[in-house]
Formats: sequence, C-alpha cells, structure tokens
Amino acid sequence: MQAVRLHATQDLRVETIDPPQPPRAGEVTLAVTAAGICGSDLHNFRTGAWITRAPSVAGHEFSGVVTATGDGVTHVAPGQRVIVDSRYTCGTCPACRHGLGQVCDNLGFLGEAIDGGFAEAVTLPARNVIAAPDFVPDRHLAMAEPLAVALHALRRLSAPDGAEILVTGCGPIGGLVALLARRQGNPVSIVERNAARAEMVTTATGAEVVGLESLGGRRVRFAVETTGHEAVIGSLVQNIAGCGAIALVGIGRSAKVIDPLSLVERETTLFGCHAFTDSDLRDIAVMLPDLTGALDPFIAEQIPLADVPEAYARHLAGKVDGLKTIIRCGGA
Repeated sequence: MQAVRLHATQDLRVETIDPPQPPRAGEVTLAVTAAGICGSDLHNFRTGAWITRAPSVAGHEFSGVVTATGDGVTHVAPGQRVIVDSRYTCGTCPACRHGLGQVCDNLGFLGEAIDGGFAEAVTLPARNVIAAPDFVPDRHLAMAEPLAVALHALRRLSAPDGAEILVTGCGPIGGLVALLARRQGNPVSIVERNAARAEMVTTATGAEVVGLESLGGRRVRFAVETTGHEAVIGSLVQNIAGCGAIALVGIGRSAKVIDPLSLVERETTLFGCHAFTDSDLRDIAVMLPDLTGALDPFIAEQIPLADVPEAYARHLAGKVDGLKTIIRCGGA
C-alpha cells in the first residue's frame, strides 16, 4: 500500500509498504479515507521534536472505514465510518484512570508512538475510534481532531455567555476556535499578521481583526493564544484586561515570558490546554452535522498521498491559502 513515512528530521517519503498487520484483541483496522496536515506534523518534520521511532507513518488527524476488528471490539463494526482519537494513552496511569488522557503519564500520538493515518490503511487500538455521524463528508470527519482541540481550549477558558473572546493566531486551531466561539454566541476578535488568513477567518466566522496594542481600551478579558510565540504571549499577558483569563494552546518553545508579580497584581489566570478530553471528541462528533456547512472555507486544498511532501514544503514556505490541507488517502 502507499504511505507517507517520516524517516528523520526533514526526511519525509512517499513509499510502498506492506499493509498493516491484522487487528489483535482490542484493535481495529481502518481503510483511511481522509487525513489532515497539522501544524505539529510540520513542526515535527522541521525539528524532529517528537521523533521516537523511525520510520513511522505520519499523520494523527484522520478518518476511515473499519475493515476488520479484533476480539473484544463491540462498539464499532466492519463497514462503519469512524472518527479517530489522536492520543495514544496507556490507560492505566492515574491521569488515564481519572479520564484525563490528555495528560497521560505515557502520552504519545498516532503518527509518532505508532503508525498514523497518512496511508491507505492502519491498525490501531479500538479505543482510538468512535462512530462517525451520518451524512458528514470524510474531509470534515478528518477535522474532528482539531475541532476537539479548539473546543477543549474554549471549555478550559470558560468565558461567560456573550463575553468577547480574543484569539491570537489564525492557523487551523485559531480559526476553528473563532468558529466555535462565534457559534456559541461570543463576539470574537482576532490578532493575525497574515492579512489573507485574517480575511478568510473574518469572512467565515464574522470575527473582527484587532491589534494587541489596542486591547487596553477594549477591556477584553478572555483570550485563546494559539501561536506559541513568546513575544505574542508576553504582549497578551500585558494587554489583557485585569481579572483576565488566557488559554494557551500554541506549541512553541520553552521561554521565560511570564512575570508572576504582574499575574498577581492584575489577577490574570493562565490555562494550559493540551489536546482534548474524551468528552470533547464525542461532543464534536455530535456537533459535526451542524458544523459541516461551515468547514469548507477552512480547507486550502485536497491532495493525494503522493503530493504530501510538496504540500509540507508549501506550508513551511507560507504558500498555502486557507488553513487546512486534506489528504485523500483512497483507502475506501
């Protein structure tokens, strides 16, 4: 079968490999239908930050059709379309036992800890799939994972009904945060230096573009930070209104950007947001039929597996319109 595998930093190859092994007890095999390229895929390719095994089939945002199930699997059956949970958890640590798999002591992700979805087929733990809603296109099912990340951030932020929410950065997560926040009735303002992205997100969601320096007069108290950039985080902390709250989602690098005294004196609350919970993904599955009409503006292009390396290069060079590239994996 055809697959896209990461061999090392900046070494991504389209290859013909053996099909996945048949499912063992507690596993399922999927014919992968659609997958999305994520910013963390690009970060791992560029830096090697999470290369724990190589070569590894890349990709953690994907959907598929069940083709086989191992012993003990009862919640899905062959022929069923499914949404995939990207988290590879141990299931036994204290966090997992308390339903907090996003902070599992042994957390990994599909496409890293085990083979992912940039392939025609994959075998993975059955706990990583849930039944997909009917009548939702495969390209939108592949967006369930980033939608769950966005939903988790908003739930961690817990802004009151009608409160304005600021979103810094309009990559895929920032754009989807803006979409979900607007749909739950919150006014949304965005900070984004890429004019084309800003226009796309404002057109798709009704958000308003602002500058960080203008926040003092707006009294914005709730923000979701998706860039991971230390200068943006530092400026946001300084400009958010007193008694404000900031949900940090972006993956950047370790940096000392927070002044504890400022947090105390201005009563600023920071929330770390990592991946999503089981309930976040289940709730997105329920929401997808209503969201599907709003998702196509976020899709930059749909490509075959053979074009993935070139798509990585375009993303890293900033030559992609839209926010999400969908791969047609052709497994169903």
